[in-house]
Formats: sequence, structure tokens, C-alpha cells
Amino acid sequence: MTESVSRKGLPANQLAAAGARKFVRALLSERAAAPPATAGPGAAAISQELIHDAVLLTSELVTNAVMYAGTDIDVTCRLEYGRPGEEGAGKRRGRAKVGVVMEVSDRHPSRGVRGGVDSRSGEPGYGLQLVGALAESWGVTYHKAVKTVWFRLEATEGEPGTAGSPSRQLDSRRAEPPAPLSHPVRERARRPGFAAEWADRGGPSFLAETSELLAGQLDQDMVTALAAQLLVPRLADWCAIWLTTEGGGMQLSRVWHVDERRITPLRDDLERDPPAEIVRTAGIPWPWPECAGASSTGGSALAFPLVARDTDQGVLLLGRAGHLQMTDTVVRMVEDVARRVAQAVFTARQYTRQTTISLALQRRQLPASLASIVGVDTAIVYEPHGEGQTVGGDFYDVFPMGDRRWCFLLGDVQGKDPEAMSVTGLARHLVRLLAREGHGVESVLDRLNLAMAEESAEAVEQGGEQAASRFLSLLYGELEVDPGVPGARCTVATAGHPPPLHMFLDGTVEPAAEPQMLLGIDEGTEFQASSFTLAPGETLLCVTDGVTERRSGNWQLDDNDGLMEVLRDGMGLGAKALAEHVRRAAHDFGTGPVEDDLSVLVLQAVTPEADRRP
Repeated sequence: MTESVSRKGLPANQLAAAGARKFVRALLSERAAAPPATAGPGAAAISQELIHDAVLLTSELVTNAVMYAGTDIDVTCRLEYGRPGEEGAGKRRGRAKVGVVMEVSDRHPSRGVRGGVDSRSGEPGYGLQLVGALAESWGVTYHKAVKTVWFRLEATEGEPGTAGSPSRQLDSRRAEPPAPLSHPVRERARRPGFAAEWADRGGPSFLAETSELLAGQLDQDMVTALAAQLLVPRLADWCAIWLTTEGGGMQLSRVWHVDERRITPLRDDLERDPPAEIVRTAGIPWPWPECAGASSTGGSALAFPLVARDTDQGVLLLGRAGHLQMTDTVVRMVEDVARRVAQAVFTARQYTRQTTISLALQRRQLPASLASIVGVDTAIVYEPHGEGQTVGGDFYDVFPMGDRRWCFLLGDVQGKDPEAMSVTGLARHLVRLLAREGHGVESVLDRLNLAMAEESAEAVEQGGEQAASRFLSLLYGELEVDPGVPGARCTVATAGHPPPLHMFLDGTVEPAAEPQMLLGIDEGTEFQASSFTLAPGETLLCVTDGVTERRSGNWQLDDNDGLMEVLRDGMGLGAKALAEHVRRAAHDFGTGPVEDDLSVLVLQAVTPEADRRP
């Protein structure tokens, strides 16, 4: 007997079951297809049916672990090969044998295995019935810190259930689920008048397919759409899903019918008669809608609750033509599907809620629009690096200070996490407050530097030395315009920020400010500003290090004054076109994706005849 062991760790989320299925299927398929010299003595016994059973049962156990334990999960696959002997007088090679032992472990040993008994109805669950029906043996092992649910499958080369042999047929003893406990609603459903049973047309892989389709869906309407099309026509002729609303009501999210022409009238019919209250018990009879079809014989409709984390998510309604009795096996199947749908809806709602809050907070970090400056065109290009974010560590602002004076800034906070985003809002609003109190460019930087240094000191005092200090680079300046005089008087200073570039009419480009220390490092630092005239036709380019430090191999974009060359190449362009030109140059400089926030601010003095502003 030889043995091989493979393990995979999975997080406790909606992708866990899909990850487990992929792991088991890939592992067993690889062993089955490997050459005999490397595959092991029993690999010939690994059939597609064996792989299917192992994938299905593992998926069920992982789903149970995610729903009831909620901890990280380890999936272990142990292959036990029986070495072929010799048979008969001719000494033929014996048939290969293999045992597949799958173990699903979680870190919640104090919580029992609840896949076998439904937590609300007290009836056997569907997942462990599959394990009991298909596995040679199974059980639960409790350790001090780990609980493991395991099962064993066996196969022999050439026997039913292996490659090249007839399909395995489960005997009636193993295929029949255990007798369920009494359920009051189902007992009421067993009244005279039912002509036949509500058959299960889903197949043994139905639950696994449901989990795989719903995994990772972060939109509740997409969840209900997939669920409805999965249930129809496998388990019902039509399906309707109501979802709870924030106001405590019910909204019809999805309606599906085998006859698509009936979907709209069925929706109208159901919307006129929504659930009066939350359904608490599975399999409650529901009035048959006239628009559902089967007008001569009527039909059977049943409602199931959608509950996740002890929270009502809605109601699932299934209908099928004819007076049918839903068997306990089908009820448990639908209950399991309803739990998966409810969990997917709950996850999608949590994601949507967090995303909405995040976007609302992010929008407050940046100005809604840039102030219009008389005699100066302005343009901004802003690309946050984080996926799904509207705001990153970079921030900008242009705001008026009276009729003749405007302030502008471009900054970058160390880091890209939510803490960094909170600093961007603090810095931008503090700069506005200081400017409105009459502080000039140098004074604004001095006071902002003091505030950042004090906040870093407080963070270290509260969180210890491991607390991350927040440093800030900032370019801040003022533009002052005299009525009737073209151009503007500019005063600007930088603190740990790439210096702004001043491009003259003849194409000459030079830095407009001297480099200085980052804000928040030394509270005693005094900052110096530079003043100059931005004449008509001249441009001031301000960027963050996402542009200057854009990499291509060992080179950065600003090496050898590369940004100056990019600015010269854009000579003659308007402010918006020039900002886009710089953004495109940064993207084109490297072959990989941009690894940082990217921000470009262009201020361009215009000639009086070109200035269309009042």
C-alpha cells in the first residue's frame, strides 16, 4: 500500500467551495492522466465518476464549514494505492485499487457538524446525506483546535464506477435518504388531492453548481437572476424572488418562467399581491397566480424563506403546473439552495453598503470642481491606483481667495490605505482654512507641517513604535491677477514634492521652486517660497511622483530631465490637451501597469483675446 497526500488552505468566503472543487478535480485528473511509471500503482482505478463524487462531496463539506464554522479551511486529499498482484495461471497483473480520503478541517472544534441536521427545522440536511449515500465511510474527528469531517471513496480498475465499466448504480439502501423528522407544514401539505410527487430534476451536482454560480457575485440583482434561471426548469416551471428593503417592505427582484412570454404578466400579477409578512417556515403553500399558466388544472406554488446570518433577506417562491406534493428530499434541496441564495444576497448587500460608504467618503476628499481663474486656463488629470477607488493618496484643489487671488495645491500622502485617504481630506481642508485666515504660502506650509508632525507623534504615543507615521508631500501656490494686466503673479513652494516646471514662450523649461523637506518629519522646518510672473502663453506644470517615478526597467521617466522633454513636446497645446499629453506619456513610458496614483495639474496663462472667461 502506497499513499500520497496533498493539502490546500482556503479562506472562509463564497469562493471557498469553488476553490475546493478546482483543487480536487485538478489533483485527481492529473493523477488519472499521468503515465503509469509516475502515477502510482492504483491510478488506473481513478475514473471520471470517482472524480465527480469526490468533487461533489468535498464541495458540500466546504460549504457547510463556511456557513457554520466561519474559519479558515484546510482541504486534504489522501490517495491510498493498492499494488496490483498477480491473478490466475497465466500470472496476469491484478486490478489496480485506489482509496480517496478527503478531509475538510476548520478551526471551530466547539461547534458541531450542522450539515447533518438543519438548524431551524431540526431535519437532516442535504449535504451529509450525499456523503452517507456515496462514500464507503465517513466521520468527524475532533482535536483540541481543529475539527475534521472526512469521507472515503474506493474504486477498483474494471469494476462498476471505474473507467471502461458500466455506470455505477447505487443500491436502493444507500440512495434512499434517512427518514426525515416530522415537519408541521409538510404534514399539512400531505392532504388529499395531490396527483403526483414534485420530482427533483436537478441532479446530484445541482447544489455544487449553485454554489459555483453564486460564488463571488457582488450584485444582489445578479444573484437573484442567476438563482431564478438555475431553478427554472430544473426544479420549477416558474420562480419569483422577493427581497427585503431597508424600510421593512418587500420588493420583487426577479421573475422567471419556462415560457418567457408569461414573465411580464406573471410579474404584474405577483406585484399586486406581495408577501404580507416575512415567511418563517419552508414549504408554505402559496396561491396559484392566474398568469402562471396551467389554467385548466391549476398548479402548486410553495414559498421558502431566504435567511442568512439570522437576518431575513427575502422570500423564494417556486411554482409547477399540476397538483403536486413536494417530497421531503426536494424540500431539503430547495432549503439548501435558498440558504445559498440568501448568503449570496447578504454578501452582495454588505459589499454594496461598504462600497457606497467608501465612495461617499472618497468623494469628500476631493473638490467637486476646479475654480475658474480669470486669465488662466486650468486642467487636472487624476488617476487613483487602487482598483474600484475614486480617491487614492494623491489630492488636489484650486479655490478662490477673493476677486483677484486663487490658491492651488497638489499633494501626495505616504501609503494607499484608507488611513492615507483620511489624511488627504484633513490636509486639503486645513490648507483652505489657513488660506482663508490670511496665511501666505510659506505660513501655510509651516503650520501644516506642525500639524502633521503633532499627529504623527500622537499616533506613536497611542500605538507604540509600530504605528506608521504619515508623511505628506505638497506643492502649494497662489496666483494673483491684476485687472487689465495679462498673465498672473505666481508664488509657489514645495515640501518633498516634485518641483513644478515653468515653460516659457521660447520652449525653455526650468524648475519653478526649490526642493524642500516632507511635511510631518521635523516640526521646526521653515519653508521658503519662490515668486515669478506667469506671462501669457506660459505654462506651469505640476505632477506627483506617480508621473516622475514611472518606471521602464531601471529607468524612471524623470531621469535626465525626462519630464522637461515631455513638457517641451507638448508646447502649443492647451491646458487640457497638455495634461492629457503628460498622462499618456507616463503610461507609454513603461510596459506594465501604473503602480502609483497619477496626478497632473496644468496652469496656463492665456492671451486676452483667447480668454473667453468673464
